[in-house]
Amino acid sequence: MEIPDQLRTVYSATIEQKDGDYILSIPAQEIELGALKSNESVRVALLSTPTSTGSPDNTVESTNPTSEPADSAGPPVAEGETREVKIESIGDQGDGIAKVERGYVVIVPGTDLGETLTVEIENVRDNVSFATVVDRKLHQA
Repeated sequence: MEIPDQLRTVYSATIEQKDGDYILSIPAQEIELGALKSNESVRVALLSTPTSTGSPDNTVESTNPTSEPADSAGPPVAEGETREVKIESIGDQGDGIAKVERGYVVIVPGTDLGETLTVEIENVRDNVSFATVVDRKLHQA
């Protein structure tokens, strides 16, 4: 899957029906981390997950090509850097998706939803990076 340079955030959401309309909620974290702004117009791409059964849980990519990110100092990660991340959602290709500062997306293949891992950043782009697992940690609540 090709990822556009305008990608601002990636998260999972469920489409809900309310009063004859279908509603897609944006998590408060997306606004709080600065990935999106309240009352901002965005484009949404819906990607069904590979494990869908009957009613798909859709991964949502929100983009807004007409506005620049709040902090244009570049990606908050560097190639070769190791990070501890938590897999917050699973992309359409089955890869784990984590977020770090400013809602920046880190894609980690071979991971499961909810896993907390140490990863090494291998490839950095303006809007997303790709990493591999260095260490799997088991965290208990």
